[in-house]
Amino acid sequence: MPEALHAALPALFISDLHLSEDHPETVAAFLGFIEGPAREAGSLFILGDLFEYWAGDDDIDAPFNRDMCAALRALSDSGVQLFYMTGNRDLLAGDDFARITGMQLLPDPSLLALGSQHILLSHGDALCTDDLSYQAYRSQVRDPAWQTGFLSQPLAARKAFIESLRKQSEAAKQDKAMTIMDVNAEAVEAILRQYGHPALIHGHTHRPARHLHHVDGHECVRWVLSDWHDHATWLSFDGRQFKTADQTQA
Repeated sequence: MPEALHAALPALFISDLHLSEDHPETVAAFLGFIEGPAREAGSLFILGDLFEYWAGDDDIDAPFNRDMCAALRALSDSGVQLFYMTGNRDLLAGDDFARITGMQLLPDPSLLALGSQHILLSHGDALCTDDLSYQAYRSQVRDPAWQTGFLSQPLAARKAFIESLRKQSEAAKQDKAMTIMDVNAEAVEAILRQYGHPALIHGHTHRPARHLHHVDGHECVRWVLSDWHDHATWLSFDGRQFKTADQTQA
């Protein structure tokens, strides 16, 4: 089992903002969060799908992407530790993105030690094992050789491909049962067992909740992070307890 990562407290966890110019209310919520509650944190963990899509680090100079990256860099420069785990929409975020924003990229999954609490972090899509077609797609696009080939294409071609893929994905979702697109209980129990029965935090499913799993005589809590719409929402851990919060409570 890999050595656990350490980070400063309090720690905040967010995912699935899907930032884009088409949703200015979510962008405003993100900027307000970065300039407000996040400044009081010791560390911030972004667990994937911060952007609606990320076509590659050579797209950083697009005005919208540049502004979002500058906001993250300002937070990092203020002394907050930033950690980033890619999701299915932003899996092409790489070293240049991390350098410009001041964030540390994390593999999926990653084990975190905060005080006496061990926490396993994941975007969550790898746990949706009942969705066989998605898992086949995920294996393909996570392959380094595929990514190298894709990133060698012109940026405009990549963006056009991603846009078409998004439309296909939305159409395919209409024909799938919601349970297929949720995490698989056995997959969750297997990863909790593999990493020593920690707490688990993930996003991806857009089904925010607190779940309890009983694995090998251990009670493990699983937090599912919320997606964002017109206000910020996050999970915090102060070394003693987890707490959900949103912009209306801050």
